[in-house]
Amino acid sequence: NSEYTMFVTQLTAIILKYKLYALHLAKAYGKVQELLPTLAKIKAQELSNAISNQLQELDAERDTLIMALAAQVKTMGRLSMPSLAPHVVVLNHFFDTHGRDIATANYNAETKRINDLLADYDNKPDVQAAATALNLSFLFDQLRTVNTQFDGLFMQRTGEYAAVEKVDSNTIRTEADKAITSFFDAIEFCSSEYEELDYVTPANEINDLVTYYKTQLKARATRRNAGKDVSVEKAIA
Repeated sequence: NSEYTMFVTQLTAIILKYKLYALHLAKAYGKVQELLPTLAKIKAQELSNAISNQLQELDAERDTLIMALAAQVKTMGRLSMPSLAPHVVVLNHFFDTHGRDIATANYNAETKRINDLLADYDNKPDVQAAATALNLSFLFDQLRTVNTQFDGLFMQRTGEYAAVEKVDSNTIRTEADKAITSFFDAIEFCSSEYEELDYVTPANEINDLVTYYKTQLKARATRRNAGKDVSVEKAIA
């Protein structure tokens, strides 16, 4: 959807380079112009969805960190290294106290539980010493960083989500497609009615833009069919 709005924006930029009234295209373009504010709502909604995707990635990372910390302590406990045993006991007790199911909690609950865990970590020198001895301090540091990022982004999304108007992007795109197709039809009709006017130049620019997007979308479809993850690719621009 964000690529669609980008396409329409670029199409509009091309159209407005020409004198539409002189080309008898002002009325046909007016129908496209009327839809631009509504198309902007699709873009705003897409940005909100993008934040949701980032939140999922951050949540998955903090889940991984929590589970990795607990698993690493368990692994250390299996080693025949007496010097590590007391530190394993300290950290096992620490994770038992805070619960080993943190990664299964919902967004807000997990954020709070991780904050409580880290606050307790900061107040317990023996736990910090144990983490250092088992080379796990960097994982606690990364957990703090990711959880802070998640919390800030979650608050941002909450504020923006309330402000973003929910729209039916499919319906809007259908209406936009009709208006754009009508505009293209108007160019074809006028070019035959007013042969003395230059419709070839704007038509060529528009065709180049349409061809570019079709080529990019076809290439993406080929990569998808080949098993590539195209969801992580940058938008066409």
